[in-house]
Amino acid sequence: MTLALTIILILTSILMIVLVLLHKGKGSGLSDLFGGGISSTYGGSSVVEKNLDRITIVVGGVWFASVIALSLLLK
Repeated sequence: MTLALTIILILTSILMIVLVLLHKGKGSGLSDLFGGGISSTYGGSSVVEKNLDRITIVVGGVWFASVIALSLLLK
């Protein structure tokens, strides 16, 4: 069980880093590399940005739950 939670924690940590870097920032960033700069000229929040926000929130929740579960298990 500890091994499974550790693997989930590592995977969600890496995924959170990638998802946060993909968000549209105030300056140029990694999101511009994948076409984020093109959609920023249209203004407003697009469907892609809303879905990226939702995915980031879900992954953050899974990350938080795995941290809590792992800490309770190792206690």
